[in-house]
Amino acid sequence: MGAGKVRVLVVDDSAVVRQTLAAVLGSDPEIEVAATAADPYVAAEKMREEVPDVITLDIEMPRMDGLTFLKKVMAQHPIPVVICSSLAEAGAQSALEALEYGAVEIVAKPRLGVRQFLEDSRTAICQAVKAAARARVHVLRTAQTVQPKLTADAVLARATCAMAETTEKVVAIGASTGGTEALKTLLEALPADTPGIVIVQHMPELFTRAFAARLDGLCAITVKEAETNDTVIRGRALIAPGNHHLLLQRSGARYYVEVKDGPLVCRHRPSVDVLFRSAARYAGPNAVGVILTGMGDDGARGMLEMKQAGAATIAQDEATCVVFGMPKEAIKLNGVDKVLPLGSIAGAMLHLAP
Repeated sequence: MGAGKVRVLVVDDSAVVRQTLAAVLGSDPEIEVAATAADPYVAAEKMREEVPDVITLDIEMPRMDGLTFLKKVMAQHPIPVVICSSLAEAGAQSALEALEYGAVEIVAKPRLGVRQFLEDSRTAICQAVKAAARARVHVLRTAQTVQPKLTADAVLARATCAMAETTEKVVAIGASTGGTEALKTLLEALPADTPGIVIVQHMPELFTRAFAARLDGLCAITVKEAETNDTVIRGRALIAPGNHHLLLQRSGARYYVEVKDGPLVCRHRPSVDVLFRSAARYAGPNAVGVILTGMGDDGARGMLEMKQAGAATIAQDEATCVVFGMPKEAIKLNGVDKVLPLGSIAGAMLHLAP
């Protein structure tokens, strides 16, 4: 055993996927594949011999599906789990359920060309596993303490000076590991007339559409996967599609978004830095930046640029983060005005962007 390495148990019914994932993960000097298993029953036996630091888990497997196994793991002996899911629509829905049950990341697994896809995605997979190793997981994850649904009237009463402003506010949010549940908590607390929101959540292609649809059904605001030229308007949140950058743009008084291809930025596409930098450029002091739980430093420099452009900036605090990486890096760069627990961010956002 390598000292300090992240020990991983790979669970997948496909021998090709098990072999390829083991090779991909084993190529990272910070990761060691402790064992592989063809189904959850074999996985349970392996875990009796040695408890891994992280499990990569397929969802569709014989004998016991991945979701059932995940629930058992999280109820009995919580271990960080990375879901390795197909890109089918049904797979996306199941993967999102897995995040609600306590999984911390999703990596995509197409039905065809699996080996080449996994090799091409080496960076994303290894980063997901290392992020999971640092994540806080809990038995029967307790809900965050959240303020009740907030009304804009209550906020405007405290910030009457905003009544004189004619330029709409825009909220830009960035998140990674643990961010899907954090975003759900945050957006569910917002009233229907919340200022327009643009979001980057690190997530594979196609999963973002299902994620947006799920949030749309839970929230008072409308949530959709962003498309180029979508207007940023009150009561709507636009989420960057997986594998594409999202930029805020402005034409006169109208804010809209552009969805773009391009290189990985901070090892990610979409990148929080790209979104925040565009918000600094086109919204400046009319923007509010929020950086949530996640590993790495994506968004830190962009948040500093937002602050320097006159935007208000908020970071989630360490106690409520699954991984206190991205917020910590933004704080270290002095790009953050307020550090708040997740349950207080909605109220602060509405106070700053009434």
